[in-house]
Amino acid sequence: MKIKKENLGYVEGWVSAIINTILFAVKLWIGILSNSIAMIADAWHTLSDTLTSVIVIFGFWVSNRPPDEEHPFGHGRAELISAVIISTLLAIVGVNFMIDSVNQLRHREAVIFGKLAILIFLISAFIKEGLAQFSFWAGKQIDSKALIADGWHHRSDAIAAGLIVIGGLASSYVWWIDGVLGLTISVLILKAAYDTFRQTSDMLLGEEVTVHVETKIKEIVCETIGDEYIAHHFHCHNYLKHKEVTFHVYCPQNESLEKIHEKVDKVEKIIREQLRVEATIHPEPMKNYRK
Repeated sequence: MKIKKENLGYVEGWVSAIINTILFAVKLWIGILSNSIAMIADAWHTLSDTLTSVIVIFGFWVSNRPPDEEHPFGHGRAELISAVIISTLLAIVGVNFMIDSVNQLRHREAVIFGKLAILIFLISAFIKEGLAQFSFWAGKQIDSKALIADGWHHRSDAIAAGLIVIGGLASSYVWWIDGVLGLTISVLILKAAYDTFRQTSDMLLGEEVTVHVETKIKEIVCETIGDEYIAHHFHCHNYLKHKEVTFHVYCPQNESLEKIHEKVDKVEKIIREQLRVEATIHPEPMKNYRK
């Protein structure tokens, strides 16, 4: 049965959440038995991916709600707010495991990895990379940054699991390998937290119109109403499901207000159809134009 594109977010979220929860329980159990900071840290890293997947599910559910009186531009930014909260919690986890790893190195504590632990984490690495590939594919299908970000979470966990396997094979030769791997995984967790926080906070605070969108709008203005109209002063308002752009247009002084309004409406319609962006245009007299 073919899955509808709008449902891919839910499918990816639930599949990831279920698999990650199972992997977390198995990794944590093995890590506690082995008394390995690196393994326990990686287990909690996997659980953080479960929380990320829950955010994906919640974000898709909220963002699909229609606009209302209190939220006329929709509810898409609820996903961003949740992502900021989770990235903060993820950073706390990363710092705590970094402290534990440093203490283990200070006390020169060695850890012996069993064959079962190595096997579990090797299987985990392949499963997590499989989830990453699925998330990337789903994200591209529906143009979802949330799904692509979830894919990078899966990939960072796959890399962490691979490092655990390397550590397990080398643990009998170097006592410090578990502490060093614990630090490495902590850095991966902190990087994932930083990247998520930066991307979502940038969107919440407001971003500039991309060069691609600005160039495309200028082309539409020129092709639709003539090169004597000059678009400038762009602003973007991104609500995920609903996007708006506002900009000014220098207009010939011999044009009537009625004619300018008619042309501006035409440009707004074409931008809506081609870019799926709601445009608001402010006409200005050409005498204000400065090169």
